Amino acid sequence: MKSLSRPLLMMSLLAFLGLVPCHAIDVGSPAPEISGVNQDGDTINFADFYKKGITLVYFYPKADTPGCTKEACSLRDSFPGLSARGLQILGVSEDKVDAQKNFQTKYNLPFALIADNDGSVAKAFGVPVTMGIAKRQSFLIQNGKIVWEDLKASTSQQAADVSAALDKLPKS
Repeated sequence: MKSLSRPLLMMSLLAFLGLVPCHAIDVGSPAPEISGVNQDGDTINFADFYKKGITLVYFYPKADTPGCTKEACSLRDSFPGLSARGLQILGVSEDKVDAQKNFQTKYNLPFALIADNDGSVAKAFGVPVTMGIAKRQSFLIQNGKIVWEDLKASTSQQAADVSAALDKLPKS
């Protein structure tokens, strides 16, 4: 039996652990037309959101943890102003539907939370996932294209970062 080379063995181990390097979707690329299940168990087609206006798709590691709560509450607290500018928000993590619902209810989050149990949404956006935990990243979609990405998204400053990005977008 032939043994695996050291690089191949390392890549196999990294893949097993969910640590294979991932490349986020590039600004200017078409946004993934994928679907996911929200906190109420309803299927959400991302393309339907994109058609309604500018959409923020933000990935967070785990519902109801300190950093993820700060990020979600930052967006919640700024939601009236952001939505007045036409922004829609989809939060995504690999939490189960009931955890997403509890998180949304506990913090009165006025936007959809996607339960990406199989990691397909993260994969479509090129968001790294390690052992079921997505890296904190954010994407703005306008006219079906990625127009901004934040690959090291902030927690408490997320809404300010998104607002600044909106200021720089061309009017559609």
